[in-house]
Amino acid sequence: MSALDQDANAGTTAVREAHRFDEAALELWLKANVSGYAGPLTVEQFKGGQSNPTYKLVTPARSYVLRRKPPGKILKGAHAVEREARVLTALGSAGYPVAHVHGLCTDDSVIGSWFYVMEMVEGRIFWDATFPGVDRADRPAYFDAMNAAIAGLHRLDHVALGLEDYGRPGNYFARQISRWSRQYQEDADAGRDEAMDALVAWLPDNIPAGDETSIVHGDFRCDNMIFHPSEPKVLAVLDWELSTLGHPLADFAYHAMMYQMPPDIVAGLAGADLAALNIPTDAEYVAAYCERTGRAGIANWDFYVAFNFFRLAAIFHGIKGRAVRGTASSAHALERAKSFPVLARLAREAMGRCR
Repeated sequence: MSALDQDANAGTTAVREAHRFDEAALELWLKANVSGYAGPLTVEQFKGGQSNPTYKLVTPARSYVLRRKPPGKILKGAHAVEREARVLTALGSAGYPVAHVHGLCTDDSVIGSWFYVMEMVEGRIFWDATFPGVDRADRPAYFDAMNAAIAGLHRLDHVALGLEDYGRPGNYFARQISRWSRQYQEDADAGRDEAMDALVAWLPDNIPAGDETSIVHGDFRCDNMIFHPSEPKVLAVLDWELSTLGHPLADFAYHAMMYQMPPDIVAGLAGADLAALNIPTDAEYVAAYCERTGRAGIANWDFYVAFNFFRLAAIFHGIKGRAVRGTASSAHALERAKSFPVLARLAREAMGRCR
């Protein structure tokens, strides 16, 4: 991730005008619903978390995090903070590293939209996939901790956790390819791309045989984790907005795509000297995941990589369309849109390796 993005997303700022609410009403709710809460309360807004406004609630004894639906009219099913609270609660009950949810509020009258409050987990977030602040000798342990976290997620029994209806099981790739192809083709403002057209035609007919269903995170990256302040330990996986039931290999390949991802798009290792940095190779990383999840290996690996670069390219194509129309929420949207053809090319290269 670029320094520009890191600066834009890290830390807190004063609450933005459009996202202000009645703090006294919130404090009354906290006293009634959060065990051990004691004010006075100070509210700050995290710079990141653009989709669902996210706030830091500071009290003399401890801090909390509040995530809410944006104020105003929103699309049906979008910004579903109740889904996030549900999956965090279920995962926490299984001992998975997530922030503890203190409570969910589905009463619009408190702050103007639904919200939930969770613990504030203190630790380190690495915005750069080379883990620059870590001693060279310790880097393999940090990569192993990430690997263990995603493998552990995929090994959880979603039915036993009460999440059998958290998404649609089965046919994940067919449904996702159809969805993103349609979104790409319908956004005329963002234009067409030869590599994307080739992927739209090729992907549906080349989905590997066999189907699996697990909880998937949807955006599993090093910068969506809080690490222990001084140890190679994942304390909390963040940002469950895209989580659902899906194919675990889609989720893992998205994460492992960091090895081919240019670092100026999202946290990536493309161009990095892995041996000099003492970072495991992509083959070693995939092998560690396979060992943890009881797989002999992953056939058709490049299909999963091609799919994920295609999915991300389609998302960036949508950002480009919104930037062209002047409706993009982020000041960096035009900058992000420039990455679209790069992602489409990387997807097509992975597709080429499948043949």
